[in-house]
Amino acid sequence: MTAPRKVLVVEDHKEIAELVRLHLVDLPCHVDLASDGTQGLKLAQTRNYSLVILDLMLPGLNGLEVCKQMRAGEVYTPILMLTSKSSEFDRVLGLELGADDYLAKPFSITELIARVKAIFRRVDALDGSSSKRPKKIVAGELEIDFDRRHVTLAGESIELTAKEFDLLAFFASNPGRVFKREQLLDKVWGYSHNGYEHTVNAHINRLRAKIETDSANPRYILTVWSVGYRFAETL
Repeated sequence: MTAPRKVLVVEDHKEIAELVRLHLVDLPCHVDLASDGTQGLKLAQTRNYSLVILDLMLPGLNGLEVCKQMRAGEVYTPILMLTSKSSEFDRVLGLELGADDYLAKPFSITELIARVKAIFRRVDALDGSSSKRPKKIVAGELEIDFDRRHVTLAGESIELTAKEFDLLAFFASNPGRVFKREQLLDKVWGYSHNGYEHTVNAHINRLRAKIETDSANPRYILTVWSVGYRFAETL
């Protein structure tokens, strides 16, 4: 029997938190609850969770700030963000700060559990493929250290956000293969819904600004017009 996964639910509405907890326990999961952002961040930083379900609007630190501080502190636990806001800006900002998926309130428990299971499947798949992946990839002057999540260019350290590193690592692990924006959202963000392809564009633009000598004429991440992007095969 598979051991229960540990999940942190950061939600200030007690009824919602308890309902989510009740259904997660059936997966099975061991669930901790936090009712404000400050408490949630402390738990996320000090305990080993398989998933953090994080409300956007919280007392103390809001969900976006909790997400930002987790990723800045190199806590890479998957994050499913809950939001009652319908604006695209909040959703996209959450993804760009490092959230893995979001779910708008009001949501059905069936959809929530489906999203949770999808995140667990993606994490399991990544864990399975990591044993086949080299610990480092060197491409031209670029070196990617997977264990340390560290990137250097011509010997100089490059500071990347968590999602920028994930995107670069995915590209470098699949040189020459062309990916559509929707595929990158699915593979890197675990988020397959249409309408947020510009999130990919924004991350690629920032990556190019950091790793390309001339981002207008990139060596590493190449545009395949009308299709998507690919990582250079030879450098």
